Amino acid sequence: MTQTLLSLRGITKRYPSVVANDGVSLDVKKGEIHAILGENGAGKSTLMKIIYGAVKADAGSIVFNGQTVLIKNPQEARQLGISMVFQHFSLFDTLTVAENVWLGLGKSLSLEEVSQKILQTAANYGLDIDPKRPVYSLSVGEMQRVEIIRSLLNDPQLLILDEPTSVLTPQAVEKLFVVLNQLASEGKSILYISHKLHEIRALCTACTVMRSGVVTGSCNPKEESNASLSQLMIGSMPPALSVRPQQPGQIALRVNDLTLMKSDPFGVDLRGIDLQVSSGEIVGIAGVSGNGQQELLFALLGENTDASPHAVVLFDHAVGDWPPEKRRALGLHFVPEERLGRGAVPQLSLALNLLLTRKEAVSKNMGWLQMDTLQSQAQSIIERFQVKASGPNALAKSLSGGNLQKFLVGREIDASPKLLIISQPTWGVDIGASAQIRAAILALRDTGCAVLVVSEELDELLELSDRLHVIANGSLSPSLSRQEASVNLIGTWMSGLWPQHLEGAPHAQT
Repeated sequence: MTQTLLSLRGITKRYPSVVANDGVSLDVKKGEIHAILGENGAGKSTLMKIIYGAVKADAGSIVFNGQTVLIKNPQEARQLGISMVFQHFSLFDTLTVAENVWLGLGKSLSLEEVSQKILQTAANYGLDIDPKRPVYSLSVGEMQRVEIIRSLLNDPQLLILDEPTSVLTPQAVEKLFVVLNQLASEGKSILYISHKLHEIRALCTACTVMRSGVVTGSCNPKEESNASLSQLMIGSMPPALSVRPQQPGQIALRVNDLTLMKSDPFGVDLRGIDLQVSSGEIVGIAGVSGNGQQELLFALLGENTDASPHAVVLFDHAVGDWPPEKRRALGLHFVPEERLGRGAVPQLSLALNLLLTRKEAVSKNMGWLQMDTLQSQAQSIIERFQVKASGPNALAKSLSGGNLQKFLVGREIDASPKLLIISQPTWGVDIGASAQIRAAILALRDTGCAVLVVSEELDELLELSDRLHVIANGSLSPSLSRQEASVNLIGTWMSGLWPQHLEGAPHAQT
């Protein structure tokens, strides 16, 4: 009989407005890849943080390697042999990649030795990263690579992964799965949180299902279908998206030969970007994180105004050197990939977070905030997008990642944009919330809004987009229609290998 590595019994964690975990019990065997499945807000991340020592349980016990343990902090967890990759990262922005990793490895290695281990691990696992880069210069996807590498370097007995593949190409996911299966064959255990049901079925050998902080079932995911796993998780399959062809209208956004030198030494030069998005269509941009997405978005949004005026044309206005406020006045709205800190101020309420992009609740005469208006608008978004929150006064940081994402998407859609640019719309969002967000984006397109989606979820882009581009090394591929695109083709192009590049473009990757 396979030996049990981890046993949880009666784990309970209460917060003032919610019981995150209510008497949770589960066993993880040695050499097992064990999925934790549930909706956003089901209590999965809280439970993982308790195992890792980042959160203290109110009740219950943990047995690890046959010993009852009280894990007071992550350092003690790592000493026991437990590592975790968080969905929301725990990195110091002002330190380099190597310095961040070094902090979790003790003092037995020099910084140079840690840098070499990072490079070796990155090469082995297909997680390319420069150890000398400061974390503030990294994209979200690159930060996730750092977290994965840092956890692997601890040589853990139990590795906890929270949405680890959300920013990887299909080829990189396959390579990571080979690594995880190898770790399992060596007797190491993995707790795996993902909302990608096909991943759980392909990778995991056991699954515990949670709903509202309670364990509601367990199964062998290899014996289940996507439909049956969804039934276990949310009680039903989300309705299929209704995608109907629509004739595009006027050009909302035109990008003309946009070429920008990187402003950050670790950034990416943009090279001759040509792009257009028309009213009533969704254009998707795929690519591995760190290939120029951030630089392109900054140029489109006005956070970088170094472009020539006519390099970015918004509703026939040459706006390349305009600041964000002037572009927003033309109807441009944006949902960033960083939910906390950029999309929302963590310490402010949902109602006050409306002020980041909505100014109508500010009195034009005296500048007073009209709190009743803000409260009403926030409550309307909560209800319309089924956000699980205690109300308009709930702090942004108190929401689960998926529920905060629903609120942010709802905030921008509710503002009736003419052009919506959205980055990573359903990153780390459960299957039900993901379907809801995608349906809202399609419905917005059908009202005549132009939509540009930047995502590393290829299935999402293929489901939503009328046309797709791929960005690699700061260059943009030709567009593909939905009918022409496939996961394999897009995955190949994400390496920079599209036909025009193969004809000899100097910046193509080989």
